[in-house]
Amino acid sequence: MSVPESGSCDSLRVLEESRVREKAQTAYYRAVASHAATGTDAEVTERLNELHADEQHHLSRLTARLLELGHVPDDLSTSPASGGNLDGWEEEAREREAEEVRWYEAVTGLELDEATLVVLGEILVSERHHLRDLRGKWMSA
Repeated sequence: MSVPESGSCDSLRVLEESRVREKAQTAYYRAVASHAATGTDAEVTERLNELHADEQHHLSRLTARLLELGHVPDDLSTSPASGGNLDGWEEEAREREAEEVRWYEAVTGLELDEATLVVLGEILVSERHHLRDLRGKWMSA
């Protein structure tokens, strides 16, 4: 994890890097959820779909904040998907969520504009729930 230092960073850079991270999370959970959907464990499928929905919501919130700042967000449509193996998904997901918590803890400590810090802080709360429970549905509308 390469977190920009406070003095040399700005909201746009942090938001764009956070979007890249969230895009990777959405692709990961979408892939694992699609594997789970072919099985018989409905509870696992539901958990993965919830996680995917929250990560997609994070991505949307970050994108909206960039637009509010008058910035055209980077095109992430060609971002490669990673992971997606149902076997051992909980261990991998927990590691990924721990990394997300570390990222958002670091960037919420930077000197960024207040509205951006609010969005990043709300995502941090959600990521902490993900890490603890490996479930979604933690983002408010």
